[in-house]
Formats: sequence, C-alpha cells, structure tokens
Amino acid sequence: MRLEALRLKNFRAFRDLHLRDLTRFCVVVGANGTGKSTLFAVFDFLRDAMASNVTAALGRLGGSRGFEEVRTRGATGPIEIELTLGAGANDEPSTRLTYELVVDEEGGRPVVIREVLTRHRGDHEAPWTLLNFSRGRGDAVTREDDTVRDEADLPREAQSLKSADLLALKGLAQFERYPAAVALGEFIERWHLSDVHIRRAQAEQEAGYAEHLSREGENLSHVVAFLQKRHPAVFARILATLARRVPGLRRVESKVTEEGRVLLKFQDGAFEDPFLARFVSDGTIKMLAYLVLLYDPAPHPLLCVEEPENQLYPSLLAELAEEFRAYADRGGQVFVSTHSPDFLNAVEPSEVWWLVKRDGYTTAVRASDDAQVAALVAEGDKLGWLWKQGLFSEVDPT
Repeated sequence: MRLEALRLKNFRAFRDLHLRDLTRFCVVVGANGTGKSTLFAVFDFLRDAMASNVTAALGRLGGSRGFEEVRTRGATGPIEIELTLGAGANDEPSTRLTYELVVDEEGGRPVVIREVLTRHRGDHEAPWTLLNFSRGRGDAVTREDDTVRDEADLPREAQSLKSADLLALKGLAQFERYPAAVALGEFIERWHLSDVHIRRAQAEQEAGYAEHLSREGENLSHVVAFLQKRHPAVFARILATLARRVPGLRRVESKVTEEGRVLLKFQDGAFEDPFLARFVSDGTIKMLAYLVLLYDPAPHPLLCVEEPENQLYPSLLAELAEEFRAYADRGGQVFVSTHSPDFLNAVEPSEVWWLVKRDGYTTAVRASDDAQVAALVAEGDKLGWLWKQGLFSEVDPT
C-alpha cells in the first residue's frame, strides 16, 4: 500500500492543498515557515488518533488550544484530511482506497463529523463505501466479496462508538471481517517519522531491546545489538557502507556492561582501543543512524525524514538520496524535507514539491509541472543548481 494523493483543508498553513500522483520517493523543499514539518505532522496526527483519539492527537499538536491551534488561522470550517492509497502490486483501480476524515468542534470538544472509507472499482465506476461514520455512529462492510456487483448487496454492520472523538477505523481494524479497515489501520500504525538527534543517539542507555530505530534515535545501540545478533548479513552491509564513507572506521559494536548499560563502540584502524559513541563525530553517528534506519529488514510502509543533510558532508548526500529511493523500492514510501541543493541534485523533478506561502497560506508546486525547470533538467541541469539560481518560484534556497 502506498499514498497516491493527499488532500488537506484547514490544517495549519494548508488551507487547501492537494498533492496528486505521489511517487514512492517524495522530496519537499521550501523556506522556513512554509509548512514542511506541518506536512509530516499530518501523518503524526493520524497515527496518534489511531493510537488514542482525535482530542488527544490535536492536543499533542496544538497544546491546550488543541483544535483551534491546528485549524488554519482565520478559517471557520472543519479540518479535512483525505488519503488516496494504492493497495495492489500495480496499483490497479480496484485496489485503490480513499479515506476521508472531517473533524470539527461542537460544544467546545473535537468531534469526528465524517469518516468515510471507499474502494475504487475502476476509472469509470462509482466507488463503493466500505465505512461511513459520523459523530460516533455508522456502519461498515464485512466480508468484502469481489463477486458482488451491486453495492447494496454488500453485508453491513451498524456500530456505535463510545465517544464521538474516536476513529471508527481504530476499532474496526482489530477485526478480520473488515479487511480494508485492517489494511489501512496497519498502514497508519506502522508509519514512522525520523528526526535523529545526535546527542540522543550518542547517549548511553540502559540494557534493552529494539528492532526499529526510534524517532530521535536514542535506541541506536539497542537496534545495532539486534542487527548484530539477528541479522548479521544486514549489519555487515551497514558496516561496509559506513566504512566507505568514514575513512579509517573498521568496526562498530554494541556491548552491555556489568552495570547493565549498553555501549556503542567504534573501532578506528589507526588505534588499538575502540571509541565510545560520545567521542565519535556527529556525522559518523548520523550516517550510522540513517543506515540502520534504511537497511531495516522490515521497512516501514511510510517513512518521513526531516532535513537528513544536517551534520553530513555534502558529497555524501547524493548516495544517501539513492538509499532513500532504494528503501522506497523495497516496498515502502519515503518523504524527505531538505534545505540542501546537494541532496536535491540527486532527485528527479517528478519527485520534488516546493512549498510556497501566499497570503498567509501554503500551496505546493511540483518541479516537473514547471515547464522551465523540466526543460532545463532535460538538457542536463540539476535541480539543486536550478534552486540556487532562483528558478524555484518564490522559494529562497538559503
């Protein structure tokens, strides 16, 4: 399953945004304050709402003001989020799902005004509604049957939620008889946002267990230990790649002390004794963290990474971009925000969106839709060069 389109209305800076024909690798650029982090916050919000409820998810984004802080300033309508997802190997129309969520405030509390999941049945046929809820009440299709030709013949069950701020998707995704809800629920629950903090990744941790890198990377030593033990071939590839990019580096290992602390140690070929992570360069830690993330044996279906260029040498960014694309090719989907022309030089126009703020609200332009940019790239120019020359309309690369 991958995200094909995203529509937002009244979500912070995005008063009305529609991104269509999204590729498996998407790169977002824009000046500070245009909404790069906000775009990723949409995924955070949906995952949090699945884990708890809409009220709590809005509170994490907007603090004590919740709904009013998340809704676009000056707007009076509800917050709307719509996802279109391709669920088949070749994204056939019959496997495409659309999930629409509309949230408003009633009596001072957030309420799910509309939650609808539909399945497309072809380019010229009306989609079938598989889930339809409003204010905690609705129905959902069970036992989806491809032999049924009339939506009215699909079996449905009426349900009532215990609160109007709960997602019906959250509950239905627990039952196999709602296969579309299960697929979408698992997709959202396994989204991952990455914003690695060097000091967090360097810090010594209590002994523990982790299979996937956390958002800020504080469990890096735990994941290294897991890969060393359970996936030695994958870890060998990580070390070989890291050694090519960090001169002199020979070995990395995770060790548990007698006191129950887990230490990440680095061996430089020029020295007999290994270094602890806190004495290793920021760039080495950052590159190790990204390789651990990108060589994950069980990749996330959707991965968002903010400004991966920080602490990395510019010449490494083209290779890193290729690794993000390879991760997506393995079955996931990657969204990256960047301020780096060097990173952008390794990306195709169809993969790039630049954000522009006009009259206080943000819109998006796809690089391949700009005739001048597309023509110059076709003649051999790179997107990063064009950005630095000011050819991304209304976006300053600095």
